[in-house]
Amino acid sequence: MSHIFDTGNASWLLMAAAMVLLMAPGLAFFYGGMVKTGQVITMLKMCFGCVVLVSIIWFAFGYTLAFGKDAGGLGLIGGLDHVFMSGMGLKSRTGGIPTVTFSVFHMSFAIVTVALISGSVAGRAKMKGWLVFACAWTLLVYVPMAHWVFAPDGWVSRQLGAVDFSGGTVVELASGAAGLALAAVAGRREDFERQPIRPHNLPLVVIGLSLLWFGWFGFNTGSSLGVPGAAAMGFVNTQFAAGAAMAGWAVTSYWRTRQVGLLDISMGAVTGMVAMTPAAGDVTPFWAVAIGFLAGLTCAFAISWKYRFGVDDTLDVVGIHGWGGLFGMVMVGLAATGTMTGKKGLFYGGGWDLLGKQLVAVLVIGLFSFAMTALIGKLVDRTVGLRQSHGAEEHEQVYQNDWDVQFKEIADALRGSGVDEGASEPDASALLDQVRRILAADPEQLRD
Repeated sequence: MSHIFDTGNASWLLMAAAMVLLMAPGLAFFYGGMVKTGQVITMLKMCFGCVVLVSIIWFAFGYTLAFGKDAGGLGLIGGLDHVFMSGMGLKSRTGGIPTVTFSVFHMSFAIVTVALISGSVAGRAKMKGWLVFACAWTLLVYVPMAHWVFAPDGWVSRQLGAVDFSGGTVVELASGAAGLALAAVAGRREDFERQPIRPHNLPLVVIGLSLLWFGWFGFNTGSSLGVPGAAAMGFVNTQFAAGAAMAGWAVTSYWRTRQVGLLDISMGAVTGMVAMTPAAGDVTPFWAVAIGFLAGLTCAFAISWKYRFGVDDTLDVVGIHGWGGLFGMVMVGLAATGTMTGKKGLFYGGGWDLLGKQLVAVLVIGLFSFAMTALIGKLVDRTVGLRQSHGAEEHEQVYQNDWDVQFKEIADALRGSGVDEGASEPDASALLDQVRRILAADPEQLRD
């Protein structure tokens, strides 16, 4: 088999696939720490649900439609050669890589992309509606875009000739555009603009960030597929961009609020890695730092646009992944060295050609993802329902918001009013039972 496969590249891609798959639980923890206490389990279920459903869809139809032989020669969708992974055995290869490894690597991209969108409707999406949406979006939106961008005969990679190293369009920009559309369909929270979400568990956010950061090294290097030096450059550039973006976000945060929090620099790190996704293997370390810093600066502003336009993007998927992916694609058109693809950006003597192609790819994929998401979201909402009922959502907010502070107040009140003088104080479990009875009888008491 050694004469068939490039064992070094095959081994690294297998490792990269495992690293990217680790991003799914990383994202679950990252989102879970950012939401209110009562929404943590829901966020975990939404992210892990994507792992299950997208894997099955990819096995059945996703891979063949994304990477099968182009149907019709237009670069729009793959054929049905490999339905249920048929025709793929031990000797099947894509370049010098086992095809099954290549398939799993790109399956992990699909899982993470769909899971990203969940942050836009955190706290108000119905689980049944979300799972139906995730299945439909994977098959009808992600799979065609993956063919356009990643397949050798896709129209973005072949006819258009845009450069997207690891998915700045199909993963980052597309999830941001989808998040914008789905948030608009789901509608706003009752306390949107009045009460910003405060992360209930910052250590959980940092754990999630750590897993995402580790996984992103696989995300931004695996796509090299044997291009000499591209994986190593992608690895280094990812680290530099993340660190620089943390600094850029911190500068913006301090300028606006005169303080820098742990959440600020955590979101900044993600922003830098997002912006580096389309450019990782084909820019210099200097430009990695510049791109990361500028992405951190601008995305810190972009997350506030939701208040200007009145779209409740709960966990800022649009401002971070949408804007970050767009920014990274534009920077490829300016700063690409051409070492990996032979296509140079404006700053390296390539003229305006590549920048124009990057903008076309951004425009088409962004509009496609937004329009299809809005359509799918509307259909899901009118059939199984996308948003939780008003009463259920409000009860969750009342029951769980700022729980530790409010529980202490109630416990103190019970100790003062519910215990006879001279009697021993009730233990914590007894107090908790009393609180539960009060809330079940009249949740509005917590407001009072």
